Amino acid sequence: QVRLAESGGGSVQAGGSLTLSCEASGYIDRTCRMGYFRQVPGKESELVSAIGGDDGQEYYLPSVKGRFTIYLNNAKNTMYQQMNNLENQETGVYSCAAKFYRGGYCPADFTHWGQGTQVTVSS
Repeated sequence: QVRLAESGGGSVQAGGSLTLSCEASGYIDRTCRMGYFRQVPGKESELVSAIGGDDGQEYYLPSVKGRFTIYLNNAKNTMYQQMNNLENQETGVYSCAAKFYRGGYCPADFTHWGQGTQVTVSS
């Protein structure tokens, strides 16, 4: 069974930086795609960033482009999200998500989730 273990959350002042990491463990054929979702109080969960396991293609929510960087170390089955110049309204729970190839097929939706990590940005 594949598990995702997250680390790196915490508290930071506005304008500061944090790096989140998400390590996948267990039997993994090949990573199809990994990403980070963010749940901000009073809002729906949103996909903040994602990266393809094969092509490394990156996606960013427009509001974080230029400030967040996602990268994947396939050898370690670990994804990282570097977050710079954090803003107060980005306080929330960040959860990593992943989907892995099954018999050569990549699922349409994310199939595995981390436990979530709290990020608090204060003035």
